[in-house]
Amino acid sequence: MRPAHQAVASETVDSVEAPRRARVDDAVEQPEERRKDYLEGFLKERPQGISGNEPGGDLYESVIAALKEIYDPEIPVNIYDLGLIYGVEISDDGHANVTMTLTTPHCPVAESMPGEVELRVGSVPGVGDAEVNLVWDPPWDPQKMSDEAKLELGML
Repeated sequence: MRPAHQAVASETVDSVEAPRRARVDDAVEQPEERRKDYLEGFLKERPQGISGNEPGGDLYESVIAALKEIYDPEIPVNIYDLGLIYGVEISDDGHANVTMTLTTPHCPVAESMPGEVELRVGSVPGVGDAEVNLVWDPPWDPQKMSDEAKLELGML
């Protein structure tokens, strides 16, 4: 470290030559067949060794698809993207347990929505019976919505 009282040498110049800009002609020629994007197959690939009851499994995804067909009557977004579904568990014997909430405890569909969810999930092939647990903690808030729902409602 130099002492604080020492001066630093500097040089004054009139101008600096701008660096040469890259040109298409300078590009290295690509081989006939480009290397495939390493993510291309990865994103299409399904995890191996998971049961149908786990996320990514056929039965689980069928239950999620059924939930995405149920719409809140006051908001034009399905209840899954709205963030009302807190969890889906499916046992090996086909029992589906859905934990959900509603936008408010005073929601006009507070009595009918859990029943509709139970019927729709119970009708998915492979699900023996369905049970819905309605919870209020943690309370629902707009941050639980998917980006697609926020976009649909003009919030993004």
